[in-house]
Amino acid sequence: MTGPQGLVVADGAERERYEAQLDGTLVGVLEYVVKRGRIALVHTEVFPGFEGRGIAAGLARFALDDARRRGLRVIASCPYVKRYLETHPEDHDIVVGMAPDIQTEVEDE
Repeated sequence: MTGPQGLVVADGAERERYEAQLDGTLVGVLEYVVKRGRIALVHTEVFPGFEGRGIAAGLARFALDDARRRGLRVIASCPYVKRYLETHPEDHDIVVGMAPDIQTEVEDE
C-alpha cells in the first residue's frame, strides 16, 4: 500500500505488525494479534520525527483493508484505531469489539 507522501505499508506477519516505511526507513508500526478469525489491533506507534504525516492513518487504513480482504473480524484495542473508526463508519461492519482504554479505566478508578 502506498499512501501519504510516498508511505509504503506492508504486513510484517512474522513480527505480528504492520510496518510503515518512507524511503526505505521504518517510520511506524501497528501491532496486532490474530486468533480464531479475529484480528486485535493493539498498538500504533509513529516514530519520533515522523508524526503529523498521516502515517498512523495509513497504518490503520491498511490494517482494516487487510482484515476485510482476509475475512477477519476486528477488535480495536488501540486508542488511535478507535478514534480512526469514529470517522470511518464504512468499516464498522467488520468491527466486533472495541476494548476499553486502559488509561480511561485507570482515570475512572
